[in-house]
Amino acid sequence: MTDITVWMWIGFLLAAYSVVANDSIQTLGTWISSNKKLNWKYMWGFASAVLLFAIWYGWFFYNGDISYGRLNKIPFDQVTWYQALAPAILLLLTRFGIPVSTSFLVLSAFASTLVLQKVLMKSMLGYAVAGVSAYVIWFVLTRLIDESKNVKESHKKFWVVAQWVTTGFLWWTWLSHDMANIAVFLPRQIPVEVMCIISVVFVAGLAWMLRQRGGKIQEIVVQKKNTKYVRSATLIDLFYFVILYVFKEMNDIPMSTTWVFVGLLTGRELAMASYRQKNRIKKVFPIVGKDFLKLMIGLAASVCIVLLVQYMKG
Repeated sequence: MTDITVWMWIGFLLAAYSVVANDSIQTLGTWISSNKKLNWKYMWGFASAVLLFAIWYGWFFYNGDISYGRLNKIPFDQVTWYQALAPAILLLLTRFGIPVSTSFLVLSAFASTLVLQKVLMKSMLGYAVAGVSAYVIWFVLTRLIDESKNVKESHKKFWVVAQWVTTGFLWWTWLSHDMANIAVFLPRQIPVEVMCIISVVFVAGLAWMLRQRGGKIQEIVVQKKNTKYVRSATLIDLFYFVILYVFKEMNDIPMSTTWVFVGLLTGRELAMASYRQKNRIKKVFPIVGKDFLKLMIGLAASVCIVLLVQYMKG
């Protein structure tokens, strides 16, 4: 553990807290929203089990690298105070309920301009694909599923099991991608004793987040139509998992999963609004525009981080 410096620990702890508080809502938000009556401790146990499997699987099969090889193009460097500032800014924005792209904000302090351009292009493509796909899918689904009608008693167990299974796969897929935003502060080969500390930090962070039922950032999910219903929540998680998995397997360039998630919810909202209530689409645009504006705020903050890092290095 001699290579682990104070700024590394500070950067890691801030990033771990920020990612759990901000980005994890993408994968666990609809699950939390549709399981309000369930004791948070059961959800904590399930989410923690998947998390521990994800990080230890990556550590074992990627030679001590919990980022699953997504930092191959971002070499390890000694962490400085201005690089540790990135997750601190993310933490601040999270408190205001802004769905900031952790990939942009954190990796911008370490990656070259060329790598960041690739991250941005991949994220924009993910936003577009998710938005268009969600619009087409939910334009069809709204004709088949009416959430105003209760789920048949004989079907309830199926939907509950389906939701937990899809949430588990989505949570693992997301972790294997976004763990790079935390691991960037640590050596690419993490000692086992550091892994134990990392595990404790993550599990404790999950406990806090689930006890708070997602916190401020959960509003991004709650204000969307029908996300509290198990069928809609399951379908959102399922299609998000498929899109995220495809982009994850495309190459080892990190991307903003936040952009993909917001794109998915945007396409879904527009499809439902254009089908059921003609007047509702006018109400949806301000919500969609507000989410997009928040993404732009995060991108602007990332650019400022890049400029600061370049200035300090120069």
